[in-house]
Amino acid sequence: MAIENLNEFLAGYFRAHHCQLLSNKNGILQVQLTEQMDRALMNRPFYWHYIKKMGREGEPKQLTFITNPDKREEQGEWIHFGSPRLQQILRHLKQNEKYTKLFQRVNTQVNTPMYPWLVVNLKISYKGKQKKEEIFSLGLQMVTGEMRAEMMNTLRTIPLQQTISDYCYTISPIIRLNSGFKRMEVVIDNYIENQTHEWAQASLLAMKEDIDTLKHFYVEQNDIETETMEKEIAEIEERYRPVISYEVINGGMFYLSKV
Repeated sequence: MAIENLNEFLAGYFRAHHCQLLSNKNGILQVQLTEQMDRALMNRPFYWHYIKKMGREGEPKQLTFITNPDKREEQGEWIHFGSPRLQQILRHLKQNEKYTKLFQRVNTQVNTPMYPWLVVNLKISYKGKQKKEEIFSLGLQMVTGEMRAEMMNTLRTIPLQQTISDYCYTISPIIRLNSGFKRMEVVIDNYIENQTHEWAQASLLAMKEDIDTLKHFYVEQNDIETETMEKEIAEIEERYRPVISYEVINGGMFYLSKV
């Protein structure tokens, strides 16, 4: 996944939580946290307890995130797929906002249909000699079956609210929810299968080299404790064997006019 997508993901995440984006240029994102987000991300319970006890407002932190590897030496927090901060943000999403239902805000004086979109954000994890993660956003129009990648980028351009606007009505989905998820799984599976996976080949090669070295060591030492050797081989295989998995971070049903 391109690094710009991580930047967009973070910008959208903080916008959705009502944080002010002070600057967002060249892969450097500066954010003013709200009190709620400071409590969620900054691990300062004693500070907030003291401030509230004193009857004061408190000062939420400002954070600077760097997603551009060419800028990682500048002042700020280098954040990337697999970094602890990103894992913290993903956990926050999973724990607090697994599912949502929102409507596009529409100003109209005539009856306007709102079409259901199933939107899912997933994390794809690649585990082998090295680890890599991607965030994948998919949208499925539940009437026509249209599928759209990077759906969160589309949603960021649309005003959303928790209640349906006046003169608007919802169109009932034709595609069932389980069927919609299965269609998305097919798209993700095809995306994964169409990659070249040099990383997996490198992991298998490294695994073979380590196992061959281990066996050679046991032969050199005239060590016939095959049970111990087999245990060490199993540990090497566990460490290097390529595995791809994906899980849902969050998602929801979004009722939109035609986009």
